[in-house]
Amino acid sequence: MNHLFGWTLMLLYFDTDVLCTSQPTVQSETQRMNGIVGQSFSFPERVIKSANLLYEDLGSIANVYPGKEGKITLEKRFENRINLNSDTRYFTLSDLKIDDAGVYTVENTDGGEKNKFELTVYNFVSKPQVTECDSSPCRVVCSVDNEKEVTLTLYRGKEILNHTSSPDLTKDLSLRLEVEGKNYNSTYSCVAANPISNQTVPIPKCCSKDGHPNDADSDVRGRGIVIIAVICVLVASGLVGLAIYLKKSRNGQPKDSSQKVQVDIVYATITPKKQADNQVSKNATG
Repeated sequence: MNHLFGWTLMLLYFDTDVLCTSQPTVQSETQRMNGIVGQSFSFPERVIKSANLLYEDLGSIANVYPGKEGKITLEKRFENRINLNSDTRYFTLSDLKIDDAGVYTVENTDGGEKNKFELTVYNFVSKPQVTECDSSPCRVVCSVDNEKEVTLTLYRGKEILNHTSSPDLTKDLSLRLEVEGKNYNSTYSCVAANPISNQTVPIPKCCSKDGHPNDADSDVRGRGIVIIAVICVLVASGLVGLAIYLKKSRNGQPKDSSQKVQVDIVYATITPKKQADNQVSKNATG
């Protein structure tokens, strides 16, 4: 009996030892993270002693050993951009680029833990552009440059009136808003957003309550018409004055253009030089 009990204890010890030594590496669920182009991103997993940073199918792109920090760069795009933060002990990737997106794994080799991070990199969203009073009835067009996961939304107060997005990044996003008279006093805004940023532009009241251009716009157009009319009057007055001046100038000239101013002319006799010399010679002979 004692002999059988001993064999049972040994078998239990063996099974326990096998289970402990064959325990798989602890791996947590993939965490989704966002980064911004041009900025730095730290993978929130503290390096205890030694660790590797893995990227997609490339394997290790950086590693750290006890007592020193080492780096392995398998791709030129990661060169001089990966370091270990001395305070947080986090792997940090600097100067983020759009194509840095992907799945990264922080592997603590001494603890057997692996933590995966799916990184997506975004640009800051552009500011929407608003075109006022596109036509009558009162119509406003809001547009924005389309990039990854950008949405464009029109609001009346806090109420969403319309929104749009598109996977086609070659075309801008745009929304059209027609302001009705009954909603003229409401506040409207246009919002462009992506997962890391947003831009809000208030939509001005460019129309009156009846849906036509407002008084301010009418005044501006009225002033423009008045200025143009004044310029036309001045030009016409100048032309009339010039015509009158030219007419008076013609009337001031003598009627008979053939009349000439008489000038007294004194005529003198001109004697050729040779004839004068001959005359002197004859006088001397006589």
